[in-house]
Amino acid sequence: MRDIKPINMLSLVIPVYNEEQSLPELLNRTTAACDAINIAYEILLVDDGSSDRSAELIEQASVVPGSRIKGVLLNRNYGQHSAIMAGFSQVRGDLIVTLDADLQNPPEEIPRLVDAARQGYDVVGTVRQQRQDTWFRRKASRTLNHLIQRVTGKAMGDYGCMLRAYRRHIVEAMLNCHERSTFIPILANTFARHTIELPVIHAERAFGDSKYSFMRLINLMYDLVTCLTTTPLRLLSVVGSLIALSGFAFSLVLIVLRLFFGAAWAGDGVFVLFAVLFMFIGAQFVGMGLLGEYIGRIYNDVRARPRYFVQRIVQAPEEPSVQDTQS
Repeated sequence: MRDIKPINMLSLVIPVYNEEQSLPELLNRTTAACDAINIAYEILLVDDGSSDRSAELIEQASVVPGSRIKGVLLNRNYGQHSAIMAGFSQVRGDLIVTLDADLQNPPEEIPRLVDAARQGYDVVGTVRQQRQDTWFRRKASRTLNHLIQRVTGKAMGDYGCMLRAYRRHIVEAMLNCHERSTFIPILANTFARHTIELPVIHAERAFGDSKYSFMRLINLMYDLVTCLTTTPLRLLSVVGSLIALSGFAFSLVLIVLRLFFGAAWAGDGVFVLFAVLFMFIGAQFVGMGLLGEYIGRIYNDVRARPRYFVQRIVQAPEEPSVQDTQS
């Protein structure tokens, strides 16, 4: 039987990067959705080094007396997952919900995640229905999800959707992990015992453009491959062994054919030898590239630099208690 702990407070962590156009509507809709749950809540807006007026708008919303909004301002852009981890370090709630600031995942879905968490689930994931993204984004996301499922063995349908809910102990476990390359949905699932996924609406982006360019998606793929497992290194050893055995067998075939057909045949097969040589060179470069990725990550972890740096925290002044006012 599950030990279902009550949810007395909800914390929302929203990473923000150049979203000044969507912020006013985001705050209005998110506040309305949280008010409908009838529990205490806080909204943490993490500015990930925005170059527009996002940080200024966050400050303005945070200093309003009685505001439940808390601004966490990073000194530069660290990426979505590092920004969320910075927000995790400041939360006070029993349940933490992450949400993108672009409004493609409607805040109105938040009560459904809270209801699911109340049933005893450690992690509540979501699956975007009828995605309003380009064909390339949908295809890339499907490929990444398949890759993650094969590597981790966790059969969740949509790791790319950041509208997710985490119990407090899951967030604390993630904060105790100090690796720099962090993919939060996968990291959370390694500590979760009970998980569930809910279908959610996916809206078209109303303001601005996606922050995930082609190169960012490529970098994300390398992050996933190298931070999750050492399987590519093992596969590299297997593939390298197969290539070496194939090359040895092929060289024996060349020797036999030369003995039977004479030296003239060897001259005609010079391009085959070049092809074999290029195959070996290509395999070596692939191997060195993967090995370099792992060595680079070891180097970053050994330096032990912080995953993020919080420049300033902005929040409304605390209201005086009844005892303070009487004295």
